[in-house]
Amino acid sequence: MSLYNACVPQLVKMLGNLDRWLDKAVEHAALKKFDADTLLVARLAPDQFTLARQVMAACDAAKYAGARLAGKEAPVHPDTQTTIPELKERIQAVAAFLGALTPAEFEGAAARVVTLSFAPGMVTSGTEYFNEMALPNFYFHATTAYAILRHNGVDIGKRDFLGSVSLRPA
Repeated sequence: MSLYNACVPQLVKMLGNLDRWLDKAVEHAALKKFDADTLLVARLAPDQFTLARQVMAACDAAKYAGARLAGKEAPVHPDTQTTIPELKERIQAVAAFLGALTPAEFEGAAARVVTLSFAPGMVTSGTEYFNEMALPNFYFHATTAYAILRHNGVDIGKRDFLGSVSLRPA
C-alpha cells in the first residue's frame, strides 16, 4: 500500500469524524441548555491539553503528515480558535488541504528524508515518520478529544469514532 493510501483517505475520514463529534457536542449542549463552547476548556487531566488544543493538535498532526510525505509546505493555522465553529473551520481546512494532495506527490515518500523541528540534526524516513510519529500522534490527539467529549456526556460511541466502514457482500 502506498503512503498516500495509508495517509490521506484515513486522515480525511477521521477529521470528518472529529467534525461530527463537535456537532454532537453542540447538540448535547443545546439539549442540556449550556454553551457548547464551555466544553473547549475541558481536559482529562490537569497536565493535558484542553479539548480545543486537542483538536488543533490533531489537525496539525494530519496536515504535517500529508505535507511532509508529499514534500510540500503545510498551511499555517494560528492556534487562535476559541469556538466550536472556528475549530470546525480549521478541521475542514485541513481536510481540504489533504484532499487536494495527489498520489503522484507521494511518489518516493517512503524514502523521503523527514526532519522534525524538535530533533535538530536528526532525520527519519517517510515510512518511519508516518508509522512511528505522524499516525500515532494524530490518533493520540483525536482519541483524547473523543474521550473528553465522552467524559462530558456527549452521546458518541465506537461507531462515531470509526465512522463509515467499507463493507460489501461476500
